[in-house]
Amino acid sequence: MSGALAVFDLGKTNSKLFVFSPDGTLLDERRTKPVWHSYRGKSVLDDERLFSWMNHELAEVAAAHDVTRMMVSAHGCAFALVRGNELLHPILDYEQELPEAIAGKIDPILPNFSETYTPWLPLGFSIARHIYWLEVEEPEAFASTEAILCYPQYWVWRFSGRKLSEWSYLGAHSQLWAPLERDYSSLVERLGWRDRFPAIAPAGAIVGEASVTMADGSTRAIAVHNGVHDSNAALAYYRMTGLHDFTLVSTGTWVIIINLDCPLGALDQERDMIANVTVNGEPAPSLRFMGGREYDLISDNWNKSISQAAVEHVMERGIFAIPSWAAGGPFPETKGHIVGGDVSGEERAAVAALYVAMMTDLSLDLIKSENLLVIDGGLAKIDLFTAMLAQLRPTQTVVRSMMSEGSATGAAALAFKALGLKPFGDETVPVSASQIPGLDTYRARWRELADGARAAARAARPDAKEASR
Repeated sequence: MSGALAVFDLGKTNSKLFVFSPDGTLLDERRTKPVWHSYRGKSVLDDERLFSWMNHELAEVAAAHDVTRMMVSAHGCAFALVRGNELLHPILDYEQELPEAIAGKIDPILPNFSETYTPWLPLGFSIARHIYWLEVEEPEAFASTEAILCYPQYWVWRFSGRKLSEWSYLGAHSQLWAPLERDYSSLVERLGWRDRFPAIAPAGAIVGEASVTMADGSTRAIAVHNGVHDSNAALAYYRMTGLHDFTLVSTGTWVIIINLDCPLGALDQERDMIANVTVNGEPAPSLRFMGGREYDLISDNWNKSISQAAVEHVMERGIFAIPSWAAGGPFPETKGHIVGGDVSGEERAAVAALYVAMMTDLSLDLIKSENLLVIDGGLAKIDLFTAMLAQLRPTQTVVRSMMSEGSATGAAALAFKALGLKPFGDETVPVSASQIPGLDTYRARWRELADGARAAARAARPDAKEASR
């Protein structure tokens, strides 16, 4: 292979471009933030602004690094309705709830957990709910729809014109996919949507070509690889480097925990435990909570280092952040708050760091993690977080990725695999456990408070949605 690979890693909060040489060397990276705005009463993506940024940066890196191909890794819970070369409705922001009347129609007919391994989830965390929302409120657009495209495949279509689907995104808690059947769910059949989903191509497969306009007005042909769901790309990356029998803690806006060794029967639908689907179509037992978002909310967007002394001080004062500070996660019934006293600055950030460590540790217990622990993404860069997790999990070996961009690197690995290349090896490094006095005691008290808040909230809402559906 000649030329480099461009990977667009599109998150809900940050969108990034990474350039990899055929030997796996990271040559360049660029960043922007997606813009969400209002359209007919709904929050939607400014896709043209993002597409313009992508085209501009792709042209620049093509000139600077001889980029000859591109790949997309993207966050979950987004889709597009398209016809010909037209986007029929802007892409919905998944962080908005359906009107009650519409939710009342779609929610009772969602598939059983035993079929999709996806529980009822709020907002657009299951994209089937948002697809139905548009079918009801935008009937003309939906009737005209030739293809429902998952978010990575939307960008594949924008650049190449190909309309495709892909396993890992279809199976990402969408209610559209039955993992054990390796087929669309009964909901898709019931609502007559099957023909709206185009043919499935594997993540990383070469599926088309983009024409990029360079700064001098000339054009360059760029091969386009089929895109992938971001956390599943990270999982694929570590598996492709030779790791096995491990739990992945993929961190960003979301903390996504995947343990392929967890029995499907251990998944608790009331705690946001689901079966995602790997890039090969296998069920991938998972649990997630919006840890990156919650850290920012609790810490007031603290972006400096946090000392162990600050952690020890808030622990001595008995200050705890109680879940949940964002939708979803293993405590969906409770509203986040701080108990034990007021904190600000570094000490508030210390409470946030402790919170994310406590939530991750609990989540690992819920998903039966006893194997190698691999930490990837933004939180892997925070020494205090990884060290505390290692202290809390003394029977497990904890490693972190030095790359810290597992989804983008996984997307690159998948694209290179389609070319017969395997440039990446295991680059994880061991994490040394912290020695924070009283951390186990703090954990026990945090769990007592969190479980108590959950029990009280559940007792106060006997008419909550039936988890057994």
